[in-house]
Amino acid sequence: MDGQFTNNIHTARGNAEHARVDRVSYETAKSGARIEYALPVWSDRLGLIGKCDAVEFWPDGTIYPVEYKHGPKRKWLNDDLQLAAQAMCLEDMLGRPVHKGAIFHASSHRRREVPITPMLRATVVETAVAIRTMLDSGVLPAPVFDARCRECSLREICQPEALTARGRQSAQRLQLFDVDAP
Repeated sequence: MDGQFTNNIHTARGNAEHARVDRVSYETAKSGARIEYALPVWSDRLGLIGKCDAVEFWPDGTIYPVEYKHGPKRKWLNDDLQLAAQAMCLEDMLGRPVHKGAIFHASSHRRREVPITPMLRATVVETAVAIRTMLDSGVLPAPVFDARCRECSLREICQPEALTARGRQSAQRLQLFDVDAP
């Protein structure tokens, strides 16, 4: 919302790993699938636009999006939501169902298959509505400091430790100087 971004070692590695998939191109794999890279996607129904790192189009008609991520094989809800949103855009664009996709983890060279479930689809819609509501309000939520902040490229801009500490200090000050307490 603020339009701020800064690089760190993790974003630089991610950019380097995405170099291949960020070029618009295609290839036909030995398996017979046609693979489109950097494929723009959108859904007017959902109000979403994006870009798929790769989409495999199989001879049997299967559409299989693949999202590339830096790091070892692991499961993060935000990765699954991104993949599901891409699948939903592909469905709206192509008029065909997308039942599953994969997250490719570059460090481990492993795929984690993700079923595009009704619950995941509902969470995509809820998340898009919540983000749109937040953007319309013009008010960002307060930063929350957690373990992911340690490696975040926006840590110095966001300063979650300082803002979390300020909230704790205010609560402690109120407790310390509570005039209603016996």
